[in-house]
Amino acid sequence: MAGKRRKNNCALLAMALAGFCLPARAAIIGTCTIMVGASGTMTANPAIGILSSKQAGGSSASATIVASSLLCSLFNLLDCYSVSAPAPAAFSSAPSGGGTNVTFASVFRLDGAGVDNPGSVAQRVVNGTHGLQVDLTATKSSGIFPAGSYQGTVTVRCE
Repeated sequence: MAGKRRKNNCALLAMALAGFCLPARAAIIGTCTIMVGASGTMTANPAIGILSSKQAGGSSASATIVASSLLCSLFNLLDCYSVSAPAPAAFSSAPSGGGTNVTFASVFRLDGAGVDNPGSVAQRVVNGTHGLQVDLTATKSSGIFPAGSYQGTVTVRCE
């Protein structure tokens, strides 16, 4: 019977060790909180074919990300969170004709970095608090943007 117990213990130990070697990702144990800050402001270029928060007079939107994952702390970046801010497919609101022939692009910066990350490309974040700045650009492929009020919404993701 003693031999049988050793065999079971070895099998359990082997299964436990094999679990750490598998390529499957572990479940995230933690939270990622997004706190929305200031809204951005998009302004037009002189030709009125581009609306962007990066134009003169425009301003970036801001948010604060607080990431906390037990596995990220224990296993050095295993299952840490990733942040992205993909561009919308359309304006949330626009005057008649303002949303036709328009393409959107977004970029974001983390922790005050001067480098723009494409909005749809997830950026890994380690545990802690991170500042986020988001810019949105709308480009009309033909014609100009009609006068009126425009609103674009970029959804920040922490996954």
